[in-house]
Amino acid sequence: MSAQTYDVVVIGAGPAGENAADYATRDSSRTALMVERELVGGECSYYACIPSKAMLRPIEVRASVRHLGGLPDDIPLDVAALLARRDYWVSDYSDAGQEKWAQGAGIDIARGTGRLIGERRVLITSSDGDREVEARLAVVVATGSSPVIPDVFAAVSPWISRDATGITEVPTSIAVIGGGVVSVEACHWLAALGAKVTLVVRGERLLDRFERFAADLVAEGLRAAGVDVRFGAQVAAASRKGAADTGLGKVHGGPVTLTIGGAVEEFAEVLVATGRKPATDQLGLDSIGLTPADFADPTARPDWLHVVGDVGGQAPLTHWGKYKARLVGDLIAARADGLPDPVVPDDVPVPQVVFTDPQVASVGITEAEAAAQDIDVECVEVDLTSASGTALLRDDAGGTAKLVFAAGGGNLLGATFAGTEVAELLHAATVAIVGHLTPEQLWHAVPSYPTASEVWLRLLEAYRAR
Repeated sequence: MSAQTYDVVVIGAGPAGENAADYATRDSSRTALMVERELVGGECSYYACIPSKAMLRPIEVRASVRHLGGLPDDIPLDVAALLARRDYWVSDYSDAGQEKWAQGAGIDIARGTGRLIGERRVLITSSDGDREVEARLAVVVATGSSPVIPDVFAAVSPWISRDATGITEVPTSIAVIGGGVVSVEACHWLAALGAKVTLVVRGERLLDRFERFAADLVAEGLRAAGVDVRFGAQVAAASRKGAADTGLGKVHGGPVTLTIGGAVEEFAEVLVATGRKPATDQLGLDSIGLTPADFADPTARPDWLHVVGDVGGQAPLTHWGKYKARLVGDLIAARADGLPDPVVPDDVPVPQVVFTDPQVASVGITEAEAAAQDIDVECVEVDLTSASGTALLRDDAGGTAKLVFAAGGGNLLGATFAGTEVAELLHAATVAIVGHLTPEQLWHAVPSYPTASEVWLRLLEAYRAR
């Protein structure tokens, strides 16, 4: 079998893979091929970030209207229109637009499953047969991750996150298993769509990587939305008659019987959101002498093999995967042009927003993480409504903002905001951390009045008053 040659071969055409191919070849004559077995654009575009936010935003706006004087508080939710908005934003599950983008960028697409078969060599398997390609410069693996389904749910064909974002049949009742971001966001739109939602959390809190006050506010918000939130709960057994994969977002059979904490309960559906694992099973790592452990270690991989996105085991966030992919693309381009490797800071913080009600926005380290790492810090915390701009957003506005500084007037290390529409406050904190700004420097960054950003002034006043 003769192999077609490209400068860069990317296995996986999600956001990270697209960015790697783009940045490795843009403004040059270099060639790239992306290999994709599903939809070009990946999980985020069709089954995660985009559809979830498409549904959550109207729900959030309706909640704000209900709590703003001068507006009616009885605006109904048009379920059909909401799902139609979701379908628009996922392009009705067509990747024609992404394919057109790739063509415009000069990037080829191969439909099928890519597998390493040797140094810089990839075998593409599809319904049309096998095809071998070779990379002159680099192979980039961007195959993402797959959901972890605990054995107890294996026989009941549970919903996974794709079913939740692709919902077409609203179950009368649903048990959501897990206390992470996917679970808490899904609970909000499921409850708004009319399902009776029970959130089953094995631990004693939600969002265990965030500041505790943020997790508590999210739990309060879920309960206010009618969600039955249960902590310290675990499913010991699960059964279902007629379990079957009936299609994306459709109820997967008859009622589900779950044994939770010794009690037997029945639900129309169950959503399992207990984590994901890197999708490495079909990569052919053994063909280049790598184990999965080697693959996860950048120092053990050959210099022509790069890993971006969820498959790399880092923060499973689209924006983080795209950032890392841009770095990889820049690195490949620099080496191809005979330039030095780009210099990359080793302390870039990971920002994240949870689109619940209230929202949570966090970047950098938390106070607990600082303690675990023996970092001496100084923290300040204020009520979000201490800024008039936040109080004006909703008549029931509330929430908390917290900053974590290195001790002794040092630079900002972390920030968390939990409250109404705090997502847009986050990038200022990210910039401040990347720029190693101190409280004294931030004191001269003047926020406009009356905006929610004035909470920064309240935080710095609290820092000065310690």
